[in-house]
Amino acid sequence: MEVQETRVQTDRVLTIPNILSMARLVGVPLFLWLILQKHDGWALLVLALSGVSDYLDGKLARRWNQISSLGRLLDPAADRLYILSTLFGLTWREILPLWLTLALLAREAMLLVMVGILRRHGYPPPQVNFLGKAATFNLMYAFPLLLLSDGHGWLSSLAAVFGWAFAGWGTTLYWWAGILYVVQVRRLVRADTTAD
Repeated sequence: MEVQETRVQTDRVLTIPNILSMARLVGVPLFLWLILQKHDGWALLVLALSGVSDYLDGKLARRWNQISSLGRLLDPAADRLYILSTLFGLTWREILPLWLTLALLAREAMLLVMVGILRRHGYPPPQVNFLGKAATFNLMYAFPLLLLSDGHGWLSSLAAVFGWAFAGWGTTLYWWAGILYVVQVRRLVRADTTAD
């Protein structure tokens, strides 16, 4: 017998998980400024705190039955903004090559088009799937490691090896998840037009 886990969705705005997500959003411009100013230690601290709050907001929302519509928007928005700000900062500092940044931005542009198509057909944005979470997880490990690689010595060399490994896996999974979203949107739209 399979036990189904029930999730109560709330419309409350001021929940602990939502406050954590909002704090993550506030940290984005600070994080970008720290990267651009080459305060790498502080930037890594802000990124680490963001990672902890990302873990906590989802965990607490589920445990305390505080899953909310706002939280479903804030969490992926904060993830994307951290990724975009990191991409910009690391590309500006020439730590990331432009081609990698463009590959990741092209995937984001593709998803924006898919969200627009879904809205036109009356559907909400697709739920984040496991593959998308895994991609974000890999990229969130890659970027701090690549930031650490911008130096000299054995630690920087080791950070570069692992950073590029996570970046490669993350980019591949990011595109794979994006293609699955396109397939999902195509099925929904096809089912919609067939029903008419």
